[in-house]
Amino acid sequence: MPKQNRPDRTRRLILQSALAGLVTGCGLAWWPKGARAADAALWPKDAFTQKTEADAIKALYGKAADASDQVKLDAPEIAENGAVVPIAVSSALPNVTSISIMVSENPFPLAASYKIPPGTSAMVANRLKMAKTSKVVALVESDGKIYSATKEVKVTVGGCGG
Repeated sequence: MPKQNRPDRTRRLILQSALAGLVTGCGLAWWPKGARAADAALWPKDAFTQKTEADAIKALYGKAADASDQVKLDAPEIAENGAVVPIAVSSALPNVTSISIMVSENPFPLAASYKIPPGTSAMVANRLKMAKTSKVVALVESDGKIYSATKEVKVTVGGCGG
């Protein structure tokens, strides 16, 4: 290979090192400084250990939920793999402070619970594990009241519709 076509190895190493330093330096500048882990004392451990849907709702909110068309539950009618069932919950209700998801037929029905900070869109999504065909319940707390939406999700055996 002629000399003018051969890359200058030292120049290339210097440029790569400078680029890596620039990317690393810029990357650290945007890192959120106020990010902290959730306070474990606020985690609703008792609600996650309840064996029935009603007990979990009582432990979590202290009162029953009212069905509402203001709570949108997006879940598949048929889940071919019960290990990863996509679930999304959203609501246009004002002042939403929490969203929870329950899977009635799981050994512990409360699958997820989120605190929604003020000024945040009331929308969450998750992939849940479902032991078998079950009713999925979305709970939304708004202005101190609990609203719900439900949907039956069929979990197929072996992913073949049986």
